[in-house]
Amino acid sequence: MKLLSVIVPCYNEEENIRDFYVELFKNDSFFKKKEIEVEIIYVDDGSSDGTVAEIRKLHEEDERVHLVSFSRNFGKEAAIYAGLQRAKGDMAVMMDADLQDPPALLPEMYGYIEQGYDSVATRRVTRKGEPPVRSFFARMFYRLMNRISRTEIVDGARDYRLMTRQVVDAILAMTEYNRFTKGIFGWVGYETKWLEYENIERKKGETKWSFWKLFVYSLEGITAFSTVPLTMAAVLGALFCALAFGMIVVTIVRTLIFGDPTSGWPSLVCIILLVSGVQLFCLGIVGQYLSKTYMEVKRRPIYLVKEDI
Repeated sequence: MKLLSVIVPCYNEEENIRDFYVELFKNDSFFKKKEIEVEIIYVDDGSSDGTVAEIRKLHEEDERVHLVSFSRNFGKEAAIYAGLQRAKGDMAVMMDADLQDPPALLPEMYGYIEQGYDSVATRRVTRKGEPPVRSFFARMFYRLMNRISRTEIVDGARDYRLMTRQVVDAILAMTEYNRFTKGIFGWVGYETKWLEYENIERKKGETKWSFWKLFVYSLEGITAFSTVPLTMAAVLGALFCALAFGMIVVTIVRTLIFGDPTSGWPSLVCIILLVSGVQLFCLGIVGQYLSKTYMEVKRRPIYLVKEDI
């Protein structure tokens, strides 16, 4: 018998816990046919509703259900890492509790694993149901990442991914504190098959990802897998130094020829404001990388567990 570990990060998903369990085991005949045992690892990311209570009920009914509950909200990246650490399976799959990751795809995904692929990943080909502005910036983020980073991140990629034990162990070997899982998947490599499907809206509840949270998450990805912004800051600095030197020469020549050194002060103020803004922007870029380094060297744990069943 092979063991499949299903990792389900949860944050205030009380309404979806049991629905997910039911949908997953609609594949029960497939699991039996392929001689696959299943364990479900629900990772509660500091929920404030009845998520933990619902998972406890399921555990009492089915010993295949496990609970890892954090002491507070540490974020989805930490929840994924905790689930992978506890996964004992020959294979592991990560899925959202809101059923936007359809369990019905699992038989097809497993078929590709049997064909020799190391992992089977999913991506949305549409963003139906999302606000247009959010969809636009999401596409721009993927384009930017693939231009400034050597790590390929597929547009519309989901965390929904079936992996062999070898891939899971490779991901666990990356113990960095500032985690960007989509980038980590691309960095470890291995042969991956991509499955496309149309976007599925969550069954119950509301998304926990606001525009601001997604923006901060995108910054995590950029600083984790690209140093191009630092190079850009250095290039801008050199460019403005050269421009300033050129303007000094122009000012001296103009003064010697026309004898009018005081004219043009409004444009001078604009230039000073522009250069100051660029300097602050570059300092902000450096600050982002410095803050990530600061968090890494402190070696704090990625998460703390309050309850482990």
